[in-house]
Order: sequence, then structure tokens, then C-alpha cells
Amino acid sequence: MTAAVPDSPSADHRMCPSLDDNGIRKQRGSRLPAVSIALGALSVASFWVAGLGFLLGVAAVVCGAVATSRSAVADDEAASLRALLGVVAGAAGITVSAIALFPMPRTCEPRI
Repeated sequence: MTAAVPDSPSADHRMCPSLDDNGIRKQRGSRLPAVSIALGALSVASFWVAGLGFLLGVAAVVCGAVATSRSAVADDEAASLRALLGVVAGAAGITVSAIALFPMPRTCEPRI
């Protein structure tokens, strides 16, 4: 026994998840929040490599800031929180890298 399949051309778009009910392509969410989180995590993990953690942290903050300025991310609460998490992780990576790159100088006083 075979299933009846409607032959209307409007039924074909139901098989494709990237189209809505009117046959118009849906706008996918931005990938920048996920990129921001990944760069922030890498910046924290690579703080000990001279300058790499700092640069990755700056890139994470920039990606997160650009992502929050987009309307697609601003309308989606989960994506907005991911972008904010990426900014925070990037800032943490910048801070940890700066501490590792520029340690506090010790003052050496001669013992008498």
C-alpha cells in the first residue's frame, strides 16, 4: 500500500526545514554568538601563549559586541545570552592574559 502524496507545488516546501509555510526561506540565526564563546574559551585556555590569549580575547569581545548589535540576535534571548557570555569569556581571557604577560615587578631590596 502506498501513501497518497499531494501533487501541489506548495507541498514540496514542507520537506525542507529551511522554508516556512509560505515557501519563503527562513533566516537562520547568527553564528557570531557561538564564535564569540569559542574564541573566549580559547583565549582563557591559551593565556600562557605570549599574546595569543590576548588576541583571541579581543576577537571574542568584538564578535560578541557585533552579535548583540544585530536584530536577529537581539530578538532571540538565547542567542543574546550566548553573545554576552562570549563577551564575558573574552574579557576574562584578556584579563588573565594581561596578568600573565605583564607580571607585577618585584622590588628587590638588598638585605643588610
